[in-house]
Amino acid sequence: MKRLLSLILFLLPFSVLAQEPSFDQYFTDATLRLDYVFCGNSAEQSIYLQSMTRTGDWAGRRKHLAEPLLKGNGQIRVLEPRTGKVLYANSFSTLFQEWQATPEADEVNRAFENCFQVPFPKAPVEIEISLTDIHNIPCAMLTHTVRPDDILIRQQQDNGNQCKELAWGGSLEGAIDIVILSEGYTSSQKRKFFSDAARARDALFAHEPFASRKGEFTIRAVFAPSQESGPSQPGKGEWNNTAVGSHFDTFYSDRYLTTSSMQKVYDAIGNVPFEHVIILVNTPVYGGGGIYNSVTIMGSDHSTFRPVLVHEFGHAFGGLADEYAYDSEGNDCIYPADTEPWEPNITTLVYFESKWADLLPEGTPVPTPVDPIERQQDVRRIWSSLGPEAKASLNLKLGVYEGAGYQMQGVYRPVQECRMRINECEEFCPVCVRAINAMIDYYTK
Repeated sequence: MKRLLSLILFLLPFSVLAQEPSFDQYFTDATLRLDYVFCGNSAEQSIYLQSMTRTGDWAGRRKHLAEPLLKGNGQIRVLEPRTGKVLYANSFSTLFQEWQATPEADEVNRAFENCFQVPFPKAPVEIEISLTDIHNIPCAMLTHTVRPDDILIRQQQDNGNQCKELAWGGSLEGAIDIVILSEGYTSSQKRKFFSDAARARDALFAHEPFASRKGEFTIRAVFAPSQESGPSQPGKGEWNNTAVGSHFDTFYSDRYLTTSSMQKVYDAIGNVPFEHVIILVNTPVYGGGGIYNSVTIMGSDHSTFRPVLVHEFGHAFGGLADEYAYDSEGNDCIYPADTEPWEPNITTLVYFESKWADLLPEGTPVPTPVDPIERQQDVRRIWSSLGPEAKASLNLKLGVYEGAGYQMQGVYRPVQECRMRINECEEFCPVCVRAINAMIDYYTK
């Protein structure tokens, strides 16, 4: 029964609507920013509304309004109060939900800021925001009313931060809008930031399918000056005064660079229209992260900047899972055996038909044995010495290979090596490419 319920919930975002809501009927060309606090521990979660802000023009999609493409670890929906009709919906994941899987969450309660954007309504609406557990079952929900004439909806003012256009994909309605935001750059380092932001743009567009579809992306760089240069490094006792409060040692992992100050992020962007944000942190130290429909954050000057940025954007934009696994205990609760992950590039075989089963060559064994080279060597160390045929076999030969999503057993990936598995592999695999293309189509077609 649990498996059946999980499958039904997994399929819910893909249901066919009787009538797609019209953007112009229900919304005006402006953005409603909703600030929430998610709090709790590993066993209990709560959601609280903190504030509401009207910002600039709506940069989000105007089609496919009511259906997220991916389920995510949570959803926000705008409902018509009288009928309950879904007028807009989006899915997401959060740093709070990552924290829930840490040992600390078994011992203490914590609170995390989260900000979301929905189109500004013309009439009163109900906002429903929910979180799901590792079985894709809702575990926390808040519903509240928003009245467009509410005098406590703050109007976003000009914050004075300089914005520079780095790529033009057309109108707000037709393009996917990305903001690259500065962090840890002082006023005297403005030129360096815009140069680093251009490197980030070039890194993204150097990989397929972004290279072929770069004309569908608008990228703007927003410079928010910091009082001190570089992020905080708590492990070294260094706390810097920066624009959005980024720091290493997230969840006591020294290389995990994040920020939990999401309101500062959105305040720094201000009225600049965006759907996705990349925070570029001024540091040569390796670190970063990507959270689906939340944020991509990256150090600017490490030698692996380009491949890691693309990997993390794969998480944040494409909803892709990590395809690597740890040969250690302690991660077996992230993707339980009775639940199909919502991420398109991994499977527990609970509902593999929804993933890349249609792409497999006939007769492919499930699970699929790896090439001898995978069993005999650490491919990362010898990747640069491999010839084109060997790389193609590892990156393009589709199968169902065990070991993904941090788990050595019970979770499977589509190829042996991919941009979502090791930094050394130059390209996404065919399954990841299809998933990213589907997301681009979802926003633009």
